[in-house]
Amino acid sequence: MNFLGCLWAAAPEGLGFWFLTMNLPSDLDGWLAHCERLHPKTIDMTLERVRALVERLGLRFDVPVISVAGTNGKGSTCAMLDAVARAAGWRVGLYSKPHLVHFEERCRINGEMVSGEALLPHFEAVERARGDLTLTYFEFTTLAILRALATAPLDLVILEVGLGGRLDAVNAIDADCAVITSIDIDHVEYLGPDRESIGREKAHIARTGRPLVVGDPMAPTSVVDYATEIGADLWLLGRDFNYSGDRQQWSFSGRGRRWNALGYPALRGANQLLNASAALAALETLRERLPLTAQAVRLGLASVELPGRFQIVPGEPALVLDVAHNPHSVAALALNLDQMGFFQRTFAVFGAMHDKDLAGVVAKVAHLVDDWLLTDLPLPRAARASELAQVVEEAVAQRPGATPPRVSLHASPAAALSSALAQANPTDRIVVFGSFYTVGGVLKDGPPRLVARHLARDPSR
Repeated sequence: MNFLGCLWAAAPEGLGFWFLTMNLPSDLDGWLAHCERLHPKTIDMTLERVRALVERLGLRFDVPVISVAGTNGKGSTCAMLDAVARAAGWRVGLYSKPHLVHFEERCRINGEMVSGEALLPHFEAVERARGDLTLTYFEFTTLAILRALATAPLDLVILEVGLGGRLDAVNAIDADCAVITSIDIDHVEYLGPDRESIGREKAHIARTGRPLVVGDPMAPTSVVDYATEIGADLWLLGRDFNYSGDRQQWSFSGRGRRWNALGYPALRGANQLLNASAALAALETLRERLPLTAQAVRLGLASVELPGRFQIVPGEPALVLDVAHNPHSVAALALNLDQMGFFQRTFAVFGAMHDKDLAGVVAKVAHLVDDWLLTDLPLPRAARASELAQVVEEAVAQRPGATPPRVSLHASPAAALSSALAQANPTDRIVVFGSFYTVGGVLKDGPPRLVARHLARDPSR
């Protein structure tokens, strides 16, 4: 046998694939760079390519799958589903996005990030199967993580939907239960200009005969209509499940289950009971396959963690991290900030994407901010700090009797935070918000422990 024949024999899939594997990336960073180069568009709204690859890869789940869509609250709902199910003793796989610092945050098995090395065979499998299909970064990475979860020994898989629902890559998987959290106006260029249009896009994660849990207290008519049209088992907040409580504890009631004397979720924020209720309703729909105890519910809600969602980092001054990036989520952030108590001065480290409703975002929180530290972000979609300055000045000018805002421009979130800390007193607070990239920029070396400038010089502390 000649040399080429030996190579062919050593590569059962064929010589072409053998040569292909010789040039494949050898680490996760290399694969992510490869994914970024494949498709000319960042977002290409279609499911055809992903469905084709799901078929080629033979992707299937033999355990219950919960998919979670919505404008805001998806990450929190997924985190609570994960924490409660693990507290019940179930083996859980979670796909969430985007990440704050490390890509591996997107894939967790039993609460632990999957290592980059463990993901490499799944990236290679997708590359091997895709042929001449030009997947986007999101499609490729989603398929790799789905394969990682499908091959792991699990009892439950939780999938966070990305943009919309109908044409999102996650929707190539038929979920046993679908969840829709809050619905608000965002990504209008892809999803439509109003809640009804956006709701219908998100409703397409539902399946005939299977539960669709809607945690939005004012669900768009389009969601109800679509669920009725396809014959989904619709669970509406206020009709099929609900919650009540006081300052000490709260209760959840579903169609056939009631949990009393629950402690509040460890995730801070006035909106977390909505998310917790949707999570418990989803788990109730699967109770015959994944039974829960009251103790598991209490322990899971008490132990849930999710960085960057109204995360308060201990120190002086106080530091609040929140990935809120649209008017609806920033309004919730403003409410939570207002309930924190008295602070002499509030510094806002703000960076955001230019395709967001920046004026609407700033208007929701401007009345609470004394100093704006505006930052560039390291990607083309981001608004420049100078653009944000104009938005802030215009928004503040519309408030009756408002004085011109104190604004400074910075090259990175870390630089903006450092500047805020140099000016702040122990009785002040610093709020970092506007994007996952803004919060991730100050978390890249771990949660910062703040010490106000004059306290740092005090040898007695």
